[in-house]
Amino acid sequence: MIRLALPTGDLRRPLAALLERGGLRVAGYGEGSRAYRLPAEGEGPVQVRVFRERDIPIQIALGNYDIGVCGLHWVEEFLCRYPGEAIVKLGGLPVGATSLFVAGARGMWSSLRDLAGWRGVRIVSEFPNLAEAFALAARLPGYRVVPVWGAAEAYPPEDADLALVAAPDESSLGGLGLTPLHRLLEGRAWVIANRHSLRAKDMGWLLSCLASCGLEAGGGLSLPPALALARVPPAPPPAERDSVRIALPDGHQQRHVLEALAEAGVHFEGYAEGERRPRASLPGVEAKVVRPQDMPQMVALGAFDLAITGRDCLLEHLYRFPSSPVEMALDLGRGAFNMSAVVAADLPAETLGEALSLWRSQGKAVVRIASEFANIADHYARSRHFWRYRVIPTAGASEGFVPEDAELLIEGTETGRTLVENQLKAIDVIFRSTTCVIVRKGVGEGRRGRLVSDLLQRLAQGAVAASARM
Repeated sequence: MIRLALPTGDLRRPLAALLERGGLRVAGYGEGSRAYRLPAEGEGPVQVRVFRERDIPIQIALGNYDIGVCGLHWVEEFLCRYPGEAIVKLGGLPVGATSLFVAGARGMWSSLRDLAGWRGVRIVSEFPNLAEAFALAARLPGYRVVPVWGAAEAYPPEDADLALVAAPDESSLGGLGLTPLHRLLEGRAWVIANRHSLRAKDMGWLLSCLASCGLEAGGGLSLPPALALARVPPAPPPAERDSVRIALPDGHQQRHVLEALAEAGVHFEGYAEGERRPRASLPGVEAKVVRPQDMPQMVALGAFDLAITGRDCLLEHLYRFPSSPVEMALDLGRGAFNMSAVVAADLPAETLGEALSLWRSQGKAVVRIASEFANIADHYARSRHFWRYRVIPTAGASEGFVPEDAELLIEGTETGRTLVENQLKAIDVIFRSTTCVIVRKGVGEGRRGRLVSDLLQRLAQGAVAASARM
């Protein structure tokens, strides 16, 4: 049996059509099925599993899957950190053209040469390993890589000097307010294979299918030359600011936050329309829209004074950094869902204790736990006294890991529909997550402190008014 890993997201439809023309039909893949295990028809037996792109190189390297398709940028991000892993790059497909650009805010830099005498360059990216490789190759005199879950284009110039972002071409960066300085990678959807599977398994028919789809070599990293040495001036001290900076979430939490802001009588013009820098109705308040997962880190670094995120994101941060200067100031009580322990639906266990006993009786030496929330998963396993366990960090689409690639899944569940569609069930509710306001400790009693207190008071009054009407 050949195990094939395919990507979720925008690649699904064009890749499904390409594979079908080559002789492999994956039912429901191009239509965006919510199931992550899909039946496939080809010349031989094949088992298909759908992953987030960034997880596919890991699964191929581990040998859990024999062949995978994902963006070349995710392959290089993985190999940049783990160059000796058993991944073979077979070639690119004529879909998913994407480049990685090092870019700065419009008007801030004209070329990479401007960085030669700049100490303390902040580089933000969801590709931190490639950002590190860029900084080392360019011989930046001083830099800090800030890893984020996404929306890296929103950070320059206030919260980063450079962003390493994925985009179809240079012209698309202009709409993001960025100027491209260097194309670090040019690629597309790439076929990769596990080295040992290529030697041990007969996968000729599937490789022929993929080759007939237009498999070609080319693409790859283009590291910059070392910047000319220059006398590096000391970094200027950060300027004090009187304004309060608040981070607002994008994605599924946005609707709940818009309702909470309306109840509080606070308006951010452009927020509902998807702008990254909405204008606040309150004087002295600046806002930026970023991913909720990144907010605790940015508040801890002092980039924001307060942020509206989920309790799950806050706990994920605090379990990793217990001494972080971030705390919850207000629970808005919206966007509630359960953070749950999830197992296969046919597992003959209804509680965590029963599941642990069953796995132990089966002789499992290690319990594998898959989750986007690796620190929450680790804390859960330690606090429940698992004997031996391994946490498998994922980028999403985690429901397909159980039972083949993990015994347990730590996942947020709202309606449970996706669990049912993937033959899973929840056996333990770890905590109830809601939308909350987080702050950095020690804001102070000055103007910023008063503005933060005013915002919190308004949001608290709105939350009370909303709950009274329910």
